[in-house]
Amino acid sequence: MSGSRYLLVALPTSISRSHDSSEALAKIRGVIPSDAGSVSSFPIPEFKIGTLDALVMQADELAKLDANVEGAVNKVVDVLRNIVPGQENGHKLVGEKPVEKYLENFQWNKVKYRADKSIGETLAALQREVVALDADIKSAYGSYQNIKSSLINVQRKTTGNLTTRSLAPLLRKSDFVSNSEYLETLLVVVPKNLQKDWLHSYEQFTPMVVPRSSQLLHEEGEYLLYNVTLFKKHAAEFAQKARAAKFTPRDFTWSDDAVERDAAEARDLEKQERQLFNEIIRLARTGYSDLFAAWIHVKALGVFVESVLRYGLPLEFVSAVIRTPGDKEAKKCKSKLDSEFGYLGGNAFGRDKKGNIKDDVGEVAAGVSGLHLDYSAYCYFEFEVL
Repeated sequence: MSGSRYLLVALPTSISRSHDSSEALAKIRGVIPSDAGSVSSFPIPEFKIGTLDALVMQADELAKLDANVEGAVNKVVDVLRNIVPGQENGHKLVGEKPVEKYLENFQWNKVKYRADKSIGETLAALQREVVALDADIKSAYGSYQNIKSSLINVQRKTTGNLTTRSLAPLLRKSDFVSNSEYLETLLVVVPKNLQKDWLHSYEQFTPMVVPRSSQLLHEEGEYLLYNVTLFKKHAAEFAQKARAAKFTPRDFTWSDDAVERDAAEARDLEKQERQLFNEIIRLARTGYSDLFAAWIHVKALGVFVESVLRYGLPLEFVSAVIRTPGDKEAKKCKSKLDSEFGYLGGNAFGRDKKGNIKDDVGEVAAGVSGLHLDYSAYCYFEFEVL
């Protein structure tokens, strides 16, 4: 399933004559066609900057964390699709705002991620939050799946055929040999087309089967339910031989309250399922909001670090987020940005005979076996929101 694509860009304020950030943002807006995307300011606070080596390492760490958070966000989306199929978009809010509104009006959360902290401290805080949220959602969803599976199994007892459904409502105490030290009554489900085979063969499966002890107890659909009485010490062998002959032994111990116990088990599981359903919905909504916000803060931090590495100090760059409807429009926006700001790449971007931007780095990479370089003349991140 595809969603909106977003481009995060940061360019030096020198792209405007006045070196003013507002004018630089307006210039970016002027480059993007209205039918291809919409441009919004993406303000990023100034962080404490360490050494160049530290920034390079942090850029790598941020790229890895970005991929991890994106994976966690998409897992939450999968959870929502599984528990409320077709309604998941109604739960994908960030701080009670639709995703597009959150991105268009992005503000760094200075309470949660203090801007006066170092980049390393902020990165560590984001990592801890993501790991904890991901673990909580996995645990809660696993518990919900287990209860759901148990409930389905119990419900199958009332809706399935004789090989799976509860037999308690179909039986009477007189169908069993009771209070015997040596004898035991087994229940076996027989396909209708094998009824003659059963009647002709069951007495020979093992020694000490009571002759003519098998009686038809219930008929339903394509199956018949029979009982059979034999000595206890041969019960396991008899069940094995019956299965080999394509009959289905059913485990069942007579109890006067078996029907009520099955009903009580179903009621208990239904109650647990409702409780866990509400819990996982609440947790998935909260988790999506917090994880998505963390993801965008990771991206903002990545934009800041790359901008410092590209443009140096003092910090004179403007950042923006561009929303596009899809991949085609995203490529069009990128092409327009390259055409206008490709000169920022210096020798990496030349021009062809028609004056169009030419990616010389990409051309060189294409000629070297195994080498792939995806270079942009400016700080550029592209991502999709499902």
